[in-house]
Amino acid sequence: MTENEDVRVVRAAYTDSVITVYQAYPPEIAESALRAGTFVAPFKRERMTWIKPSFLWMMYRCGWARKPNQERVLRIDIDRAGFEWALEHSALSHFQRDVHADRDEWRAQVAECPVRVQWDPDRSVHLEPQPWRAIQVGLSGEAVDRYVDHWIADLADVTELARSVHSAVLDGRTEDALGHLPAERPYPLPEHLRRRLGADG
Repeated sequence: MTENEDVRVVRAAYTDSVITVYQAYPPEIAESALRAGTFVAPFKRERMTWIKPSFLWMMYRCGWARKPNQERVLRIDIDRAGFEWALEHSALSHFQRDVHADRDEWRAQVAECPVRVQWDPDRSVHLEPQPWRAIQVGLSGEAVDRYVDHWIADLADVTELARSVHSAVLDGRTEDALGHLPAERPYPLPEHLRRRLGADG
């Protein structure tokens, strides 16, 4: 691993009030959520649910909306204050020497926090690993309830966008593919959250 491969920056589409994240689900969950404007049955609140601000990381995870049970990609705009609450109540999925005093401190955070944060290599439009990491945020317990009941400002189906970008990639029209991607930029994390997450910006 080169030094740049461990750069951790939250990149996202966002406004003054909301940040965009993505999730992929089977049709029955996606369609129920789209009708209700939030997640309802058969979505299960008791399971951890992972939100991803990186569109291309979502494409890597769901195989351009082709993997079983991930055929529908949803764009969810959530309240920035809610997103930051999640980060404030998160524990990293793995022990990090530059974040935690020792493994006991990390284990205590994992035990008490309803949110997990994981950093994975971001992806290019060809789904190749990039020299920086993208954030995934796993919500459970109280965090799921807050997400479903309070944080969601808008919810839309972007499955066709995923497939059109993928088609452009397959046809060798890389510039067209890039031109259809959501405009993501570094998210301004407060300093205390950068320290908690081991983020670089």
